[in-house]
Amino acid sequence: MIDTSQQHVPTDPATKARLERAALAALRIVAGFLFACHGVQGLFGAFGGVDGAGAALPALSWPGWWASVICLAGGTLVLAGLFTRPAALLCSGTMAYAYFTVHQPLGLFPLENMGEPAALYSWIFLLVAVTGPGALAVDNLRRRS
Repeated sequence: MIDTSQQHVPTDPATKARLERAALAALRIVAGFLFACHGVQGLFGAFGGVDGAGAALPALSWPGWWASVICLAGGTLVLAGLFTRPAALLCSGTMAYAYFTVHQPLGLFPLENMGEPAALYSWIFLLVAVTGPGALAVDNLRRRS
């Protein structure tokens, strides 16, 4: 049995707040980067493209091309922590739209309808929109000046 009484858990409010801001920043940066990669995939055919053969989506096609624009722009803004709350809210709404219009008609549960990434992105970006960017964000520099 593991003795957990000797493990250090920060109880100082300032330390806990720093850890929370760092964890939120890590989530924001990783989610923003991965989301932007989806945009690059759809717009430029990178990472195997949308069909696995390097194809990009046709320009101005609805909804895929526009979703890719939002993924690239919104993901980049979230990654940088610039206009984080509105960008994250737009990204969250985009993924909710994708889930309910593309995935949900194929089955009730995300594992059935292949909508798990869309559902997760939607909730992650909603969390970032509500809580803010955390540490290491351009928004923090803008607020100071």
